[in-house]
Amino acid sequence: MVQQASYGSWRSPITADLVVAGSLRLGQPAWEGSNLYWIEGRPQEKGRNVLVRRAADGTVQELTPAPFNVRTRVHEYGGGAYWVSEGVVYFCNFADQRLYCLLPGLAPQPLTEPGPYRYADGVVDRRRRRILCVREDHSQQGEPENTLVAIDLESGSQQVLARGHDFYASPQLSPDGQTLVWLAWDHPQMPWDGTELWRAEVAPDGSLGEPQKLVGGPAESIFQPQWSPQGELYFVSDRSGWWNLYRWDPSGPIPLCPMEAEFGEPQWVFGLSTYGFCGDGQILAIYRQEGLCHLALLDPRSGQRQELPLPYTELHNLQVSGEKAAFLAGSPSEAMALVGLDLPSGQLEVVARSSSAAVDPGYLSIPEPITFPTSGGTVAYGFFYPPKNRDFVAPAGEKPPLLVKSHGGPTGATAAVLDLGIQYWTSRGIAVLDVNYRGSSGYGRAYREALKGQWGLVDVEDCIAGAQFLAQQGRVDGERLLIRGSSAGGYTTLAALTFHRVFRAGASYYGISDLEALARETHKFESHYLESLIGPYPQRQDLYRERSPLHHLEGLNCPIIFFQGLEDAIVPPNQAEKMVAALKAKGIPVAYVPFEGEQHGFRQAANLKRALEAELYFYAQILGFPLPEPLEPVPIANWSSPCPGSAPPHWVS
Repeated sequence: MVQQASYGSWRSPITADLVVAGSLRLGQPAWEGSNLYWIEGRPQEKGRNVLVRRAADGTVQELTPAPFNVRTRVHEYGGGAYWVSEGVVYFCNFADQRLYCLLPGLAPQPLTEPGPYRYADGVVDRRRRRILCVREDHSQQGEPENTLVAIDLESGSQQVLARGHDFYASPQLSPDGQTLVWLAWDHPQMPWDGTELWRAEVAPDGSLGEPQKLVGGPAESIFQPQWSPQGELYFVSDRSGWWNLYRWDPSGPIPLCPMEAEFGEPQWVFGLSTYGFCGDGQILAIYRQEGLCHLALLDPRSGQRQELPLPYTELHNLQVSGEKAAFLAGSPSEAMALVGLDLPSGQLEVVARSSSAAVDPGYLSIPEPITFPTSGGTVAYGFFYPPKNRDFVAPAGEKPPLLVKSHGGPTGATAAVLDLGIQYWTSRGIAVLDVNYRGSSGYGRAYREALKGQWGLVDVEDCIAGAQFLAQQGRVDGERLLIRGSSAGGYTTLAALTFHRVFRAGASYYGISDLEALARETHKFESHYLESLIGPYPQRQDLYRERSPLHHLEGLNCPIIFFQGLEDAIVPPNQAEKMVAALKAKGIPVAYVPFEGEQHGFRQAANLKRALEAELYFYAQILGFPLPEPLEPVPIANWSSPCPGSAPPHWVS
């Protein structure tokens, strides 16, 4: 029987335990022959990344025993942490960052010596019995040195092949083993701003000949260079304003299928792949258009495109082997899964799921793509999730609170895919708006670059505009607006709460409060990122202080809860701790939930559960709705009793 209860107080079967159980991270699929490999990040094992293989006969085997953790720290974000050749696996272990060799039936054996090195994004040079990969050298003071190296598979000895650029990625060896291509870029560019595609012949002694730059520069982003089986070089470039596919020709790059769509994505991690070569010579490719993903076959000569019908709206990490393909896929009704595709028959098979949880559709909110007006006469995008719970209805005339979600990056994007972390809120009667603010990827280079020099301004304006758009439509309660975000999204959250009086409260997950401190302290990969997002430092120190919430606490008068990993090297804990101390001193309700053993992004089951339940508890106190289930209290400084629902939009100290 349907019960009447206020929004926010609905009981839901989507518990924090269920969300955590459904947060298995799947990544980096790879074929070798008929064997399919992938990574599983397991919160129940403290976030350990496990390498798994499914053999041709369907047998599934866990390959890396505890405590091995297949994860690299190159660029801190990692990716590209293992490679397979002739049944032998080579992988990077997180604890010591050494490379290990895994022979069938044997325990992993170290290939590299202990030292200040990290490795990623490799390819096996079978002819010369070596690995070609990116190496990050932390042996000196200051920034680490990134190079391309060759590692001998017998001795582990290393030979530097290319150096001089700040960053390297995507080494790819031609089918005949005679030519190597790779990507490189330098400060202050990020890989989605400008990269270069380089090529060199491999000498008889294994060294490289004179490198030649083929394409790219500070205003052109190159993505996923790859050789066809016939020895032709392909890549993705955004020279047209959209990441499209090209074939290299000495006369210049040849576009394959020009369209206003994205065949690439921002290279936050290594090992990303959006296309591959089929046995019949066609290219199977993922592209994103208007926020949704598609899968298509392309004829590389005619440019003809044949879209393949799929029940998915989000696709990643495409790998192709002959007539088989594998990719990560999800939809508004299905969480991300590793999916296999038989190309001749079109048959799909779910190989592994990120969640085994079965949730009745009566509790699932289906996202609605929305486009809304924002500042400057432009538009922004998002996905709106209205409250949904088959067991409850709100009192007549009541409108739901809205939780605005700001994604990280900020050069990232949100997607229309089942996320139990979002359904946790909507099934309790709290609407969610997941915003693709200006600067998000997937809408072309111009939309991505709209954030340049404007971080902390237009992203905040878009989150506010989306919330106000829904309130004006009468779909949410404009007096009960909340905002949350992680990392860069945490900064957007804090900036929205500091510089605007729109939201009642917010949650910052390892968010940035002091842009100057971030510019001085963050890791190499992002050490110049703020130059494009804000301005050069220290020349424009005024902008950094002007947009840092920590320096403008006079404008902050609403409660915030902070979540922080104490081993975070990207956004150090002092970013949250300074803010908490300042809010305590000002007399504003504030909560701080730190986690031992967590880095940038939480991975351990107990911590994921605690954070989600603590956030719900916090909002219940602020908005004054009864908790639908008993939760462990969160210590809230400067707090004595729940805020009544009729309280003003902001606290005044």
